[in-house]
Amino acid sequence: MSDVMEKPASTERRTRGNRRVQGAKPVGVPYIVRNIPTYDILSEENLVKIEKTADRILAEVGIEFRDDPDALELWRKAGAKVDGLKVTFEPGMLRELVSTAPEVFTQHARNPANNVEIGGKNVVFAPSYGSPFVMDLDKGRRYGTLEDFQNLIKLGQSSPWLHHSGGTICEPVDVPVNKRHLDMVYSHIRYSDRCFMGSVTHESRAEENIEMARILFGTEFTDKNCVILGNVNVNSPLVWDGTMTTVLRAYARANQAAVIVPFILGGAMGPVTSAGAIAQAYAETLAGCALTQLERKGAPVIFGNFLSSMSLRSGSPTFGTPEPAIGSMVIGQLARRLKLPLRCAGNFSNSKLPDGQAMQEGLMSMLSAVHCGANFILHSAGFLDGLLSMSYEKFVMDTDLCGALHAYLKGVVVDDNTLAMDAFHEVGPGSHFLGSAHTMRNYTTAFWDSELSDNEPFEKWSQEGGSTDIATRANREWKKRLAEFEAPSLDEAKDEELKAYVARKKEGRADAWY
Repeated sequence: MSDVMEKPASTERRTRGNRRVQGAKPVGVPYIVRNIPTYDILSEENLVKIEKTADRILAEVGIEFRDDPDALELWRKAGAKVDGLKVTFEPGMLRELVSTAPEVFTQHARNPANNVEIGGKNVVFAPSYGSPFVMDLDKGRRYGTLEDFQNLIKLGQSSPWLHHSGGTICEPVDVPVNKRHLDMVYSHIRYSDRCFMGSVTHESRAEENIEMARILFGTEFTDKNCVILGNVNVNSPLVWDGTMTTVLRAYARANQAAVIVPFILGGAMGPVTSAGAIAQAYAETLAGCALTQLERKGAPVIFGNFLSSMSLRSGSPTFGTPEPAIGSMVIGQLARRLKLPLRCAGNFSNSKLPDGQAMQEGLMSMLSAVHCGANFILHSAGFLDGLLSMSYEKFVMDTDLCGALHAYLKGVVVDDNTLAMDAFHEVGPGSHFLGSAHTMRNYTTAFWDSELSDNEPFEKWSQEGGSTDIATRANREWKKRLAEFEAPSLDEAKDEELKAYVARKKEGRADAWY
């Protein structure tokens, strides 16, 4: 090897050694720009069949809009047929209405470096959402508290592989229902500098969270830009209740994004057959997306979906199964035809522990989200127990998987460096690449490196490592991250104004627990 080739290799070895000594942490990105194609499974003919079936559902069966007379009036003025609570739509009407929604939009974070682009080729990972329970290996399963909620925000903020702080990471049941939305959004703002979500349990609560966003970002900026999301659910089958429609209209009215999501449990809230369930989901979601445009044309909206199966022997919901996963591929094709950002699938599992079942089911559903073209992937970390529980261990195991998916979505880069012709000249036949200049030059970036996996020989794992499994290592890791956590800086004046607003809204408000 020549002196010219030796010097950079030696330098790279020293640099790598210094990085190891310093314990350098991986650096993430604000969001992923996918460099692999989406996976389309249905032909044009079959996609049209699903769209036409959805049109027939909308025209012949209709959707009920309950407890929201203003929504019914908006539909009437738009030309839909309103008969009591039931609304029916001419074929193509809703697709025309949603054409005014942006194909891609920016959600702004209080740290502009963490702004996310939602739509197009962009992928945003957010934590799981909505569990009443939390669990860990030390204390087991229990109701979530505000402390748990804040701990999970901190774990998300400390991971370079998540992009979004999320929303109701767990329900803090120690805080009254009519006040917890204030504490939750304040906690997102205080302990994270990433984007966040607001309340959807009542129109007034959504509006109060939007007002907190105005305090943080400024009223004029908030009116022109998306700074908060609201995740609203259809009451499948074919019912939009007033709680959800007033909330989605509140977000749209403020030019903030509503994420429109039906939850179709095949055999209960929808047909057992995938094609029928997909047609139903398409119809329900399309109606919600269109309603946002009637409230405020051009408001950002996310086309969402949550397909699930069930055990037909017991009636229990099942998660991470193949039928909803492959159905997500079709949802992705349909959303792209509408030119709407997509929220679909996530890391789902029915397992009660952070075990092999959890990771098998989670990977099945998470890969479907990646390949279907989902732009906003809620439930990327922590989901266990059929969404009833957020697991501390599963959270850090899932963020580790998200790190692997960053590398996966990057695809294969082909350029002079990656083709490595200089390495072939240097090494030649019959030698090895371990000490080559090319290896040293790419040593720190060539492969994704798990923070949790054990890759040591069996003897070292058993004798020096204590024969630990990944859940045990994850237990140690989340404790370490919380012990080392430092909240990102927050403007003191903004912080004081937010705390004063929260205190003022709580003052004189009797506690309500439902």
